[in-house]
Amino acid sequence: MRTRSLRAGVSALLLISLAAPIRVLGETRVIAPKNPYSPSKDVQLGQQAASEVERKMPMLRDSEVESYVQRVGRRLAEAIPPEFQHPEFRYSYRVVDARDINAFALPGGFTFVNRGLIEAAKNEGEMAGAIAHEISHVALRHGTAQVAKAQKYQVGSAAVGILGAILGAPGLGQLGQAGIGAYFLKFSREYEKQADILGAHIMANAGYDPHDLANMFRTLEQQGGSGGPQWLSDHPNPGNRYDYINREADALQVRNAIRNTNDFTHVQALLRDMPRARSMSEISRSGQRYPQRGGQRYPDNNDQRYPDQRDQRYPDRDDRYPEDRYPQQQRRQQVESPSARFRNFNGNYFRISVPENWRELPSNDSVTFAPEGAYREVQGQFVFTHGIQVGAVRSQSSSLRSATDDLVRELTQGNPNLRRNGSYQRETLGRRDGLSVSMTNISELTGRPEQVTVYTTMLRSGELFYLFAVSPQDESQNYQHIFTAVLGTVSVND
Repeated sequence: MRTRSLRAGVSALLLISLAAPIRVLGETRVIAPKNPYSPSKDVQLGQQAASEVERKMPMLRDSEVESYVQRVGRRLAEAIPPEFQHPEFRYSYRVVDARDINAFALPGGFTFVNRGLIEAAKNEGEMAGAIAHEISHVALRHGTAQVAKAQKYQVGSAAVGILGAILGAPGLGQLGQAGIGAYFLKFSREYEKQADILGAHIMANAGYDPHDLANMFRTLEQQGGSGGPQWLSDHPNPGNRYDYINREADALQVRNAIRNTNDFTHVQALLRDMPRARSMSEISRSGQRYPQRGGQRYPDNNDQRYPDQRDQRYPDRDDRYPEDRYPQQQRRQQVESPSARFRNFNGNYFRISVPENWRELPSNDSVTFAPEGAYREVQGQFVFTHGIQVGAVRSQSSSLRSATDDLVRELTQGNPNLRRNGSYQRETLGRRDGLSVSMTNISELTGRPEQVTVYTTMLRSGELFYLFAVSPQDESQNYQHIFTAVLGTVSVND
């Protein structure tokens, strides 16, 4: 089944002013993870993804705001400790005209900051903390280190799904495609803590008070509403985050630290005077090109500055999976049978147990568990034939039935062969009232009929929690007892 996922991005922000000297008392040592790829590969993948982002997301294009963000970003990049400096990297900074409290940095240093994050920060120090955290992920090369964990994928294909993980294809609603590119955007708790610690060091080196990095997380929690801002959902809390960042900041003594500047105050005033920015969900639902400040617009698909899917810079979209050139039976792969032993997985708001040999494939707001040979990226879409996907989508309705109707409608729009089979059944999911509905589909990966069961329940935040169970139709009886066992382990913690 082709899957699409909600919401967007990741995070970061701006800064500037004169650096102050620091005295290090007992800073924590940070060690970058092992990475088989060269720094030049980070730049290659990040540049490809950044071109797609700039083509399909609304850039603010205000010279004063962008110039300010760039100055602040350069100041922080120059403060990265020497052992994490990579001459190949190209740290750049663009502002996205979206009101969500969000931002993200791609491999190689290509950083995008949501306007909403600038408006939410209480001072320049907090913004400095957000962007320092993001470029720490870049400097530590966390994106490609995570791609390396998905051993079946070649790095080139990993870039294809990045934009879908951030935004979702325009006109297809909030359920944006879930791809391996999500490895560039959502990090483990271990990597999060490394970025927190290195971010504090970068702030101190640049003359900011690292305590403001901890303060930024508090601001995000306060301004994110009941569901929390996307930046926090994509950056899982390693535990005691506020405390250990403050302890690290205590060990980094910064004299005359920068807390706020006139430039920051001026930029916030400029943004307040601009027309209201759209949310990422509004942007994703829009099928039209995004109007830009100053009358500019994005080029259409024929513009030579942006290659189409057959451009040689993106070979994996055309030649890597030439499904139209081979009969379906040649495309079938051996799929491992589910292990009788289960392992536990702890998400941000749920716990689940899955067969030990099912791999964990995270996206921005969902995670897929599938065996080897049962998943692949086809023309920029993540497709899996055996396994489950668990996630949550923001709903316009507080009614479980209505919210599930909307989800099923989104799924059928993204999968033309997907058909509902029968009426809703009452279920218990995570000890809550839920619904299930059986559906049939033709797999885009194998061309075989498949069975899809959708399970849903409401979260207290108003989001719809979902679980998709997928198997080929001729194997559905063999998988049903596995899916039943997995469903019995689900625990929702919201």
